[in-house]
Amino acid sequence: MKPKYRVLVADPISPKGIELLQESFDVVVKLGQKEEEVIAMIADFDAVVVRSQTKITAKIIQAGVNLKAIGRAGVGVDNIDVEAATQRGIIVMNTPGGNTISTAELAFSLMVSLARKIPQAHATMVAGKWDRKSFEGVELCNKVLGIIGMGRIGAEFARRAIGFGMKVMAFDPYLTLARAKSLQVELCDQLDPLLKAADFITLHTPMTPQTKGILNAKSMSMCKKGVRLINCARGGLIDEKDLVEMLKSGQVGGAALDVFEQEPPSPDNELLKLPNVVLTPHLGASTAEAQESVGIEVAELIRDVLSSGAVNNAVNMPNLDAHTATILRPYIGLAEKLGSMIAQLSPKRLDQLSINYSGTVSEYDTTSITRAILKGVLRNAGGNEINDVNAPIYAKNLGLSFKETKVSEPGDYTELIKVEVVSGAEKHSVSATFYGSRPRIVEIDGYLLEATPEGNLFIMQNLDRPGIVGWIGTLFGKHKVNIANMSLSRSEPGSVALSVLNLDTAPSEATLSEILADKDIRWVKVVSL
Repeated sequence: MKPKYRVLVADPISPKGIELLQESFDVVVKLGQKEEEVIAMIADFDAVVVRSQTKITAKIIQAGVNLKAIGRAGVGVDNIDVEAATQRGIIVMNTPGGNTISTAELAFSLMVSLARKIPQAHATMVAGKWDRKSFEGVELCNKVLGIIGMGRIGAEFARRAIGFGMKVMAFDPYLTLARAKSLQVELCDQLDPLLKAADFITLHTPMTPQTKGILNAKSMSMCKKGVRLINCARGGLIDEKDLVEMLKSGQVGGAALDVFEQEPPSPDNELLKLPNVVLTPHLGASTAEAQESVGIEVAELIRDVLSSGAVNNAVNMPNLDAHTATILRPYIGLAEKLGSMIAQLSPKRLDQLSINYSGTVSEYDTTSITRAILKGVLRNAGGNEINDVNAPIYAKNLGLSFKETKVSEPGDYTELIKVEVVSGAEKHSVSATFYGSRPRIVEIDGYLLEATPEGNLFIMQNLDRPGIVGWIGTLFGKHKVNIANMSLSRSEPGSVALSVLNLDTAPSEATLSEILADKDIRWVKVVSL
């Protein structure tokens, strides 16, 4: 039997990773393909695996009509058009943990190389010289190390530096005081104190608009004269033109770089000619252990998302492990129906969407449930292109604002999901819960009732008068429409009532017109779930 899904491996990953994918899917390994070659074949695949060589462009993503996931064997996703993938509803995942140790060890090795001028001394030795006077270095012990970015790699670097007797200062706006204390580092609220105190500075932060060029002429001029810099994170965190001038002036005593603004760097890049630099060709993940680790990890990510819907290490949607996915699956299924239902009850143009979770359901991470509601609401507007990944961005593009709130205390129900929409002066709401494992609609526009959210729902608002229920039943019988279930709601006898009927088949327009001809019928809607 042919596997359900096909996976394209476009860049080299470890054989064990490929073998793991082959256990579940039809795997094609095509390396070194140009953009037009990938475009020509990508429509046949459900997932693609890359490292840093192959660029997954917007054109490739557009051609990948069956693509569900893109896996990056490594950390950076610069070679993937994440925005285009998100628009298409394609999950983009990376493997931040697989090369943590290898990158931290390389960065630390580069710091040692800078301190003791090891590469330069080696070069003179192989040239037949014995020059001991030109390569006086400095000790790491008792020096101040500044780490910009305290994620996995920054933390591993700190552990090694502390072992060498260094004092470690860290700048990371997202690092908690408790975490800093456990790592035995001094946490700086601002970058300036770190720049002024550090003898060595190493970068381990992602590339964002806020961190691009974080070390530039201005910030480097604040440092101690002779400071040494290490960058194994992302090219562009250090402004290379400013760095060249600082190296020439001696303000920066040395720099060790594994990443560059342009890779490979241009032959006329002045960094290649300076004596006080150590350069490596993006080797952070280039260890046998790291390559096997990221290859297996990316294969597991692809396997999990295609096989069970579990999402891990996604850069464009929340993580959802297999266990949590199993727990939330009933809620997600109900949520999409709630979204679809309220969209069919409301005008097409919506201004606001509010979701309230109360009771047991509020204890979970409800992000995936909210996305399912959005998907249901927007399905009519965007068709089958709308999914859990791109629903929020699609809503934003439409100008639909949405928010979610949580109340841990249960009200009349152990748990409740309530969806409300506003369209101009018009408002609608739908609430649902579970009776055991059975989902039930328990409120529509303030009317309390009980209805099963499946199939064809006939919803009618009418004046509460004797005989109207029997009349509707007789009318449906005449038109061969069978009623499977019925729920009625009113505030008091003779007031406006709401009726919800589960029907085996949807009534025709002629049937609906006949119903609406009655002066006591306010409106009717047929909702298909």
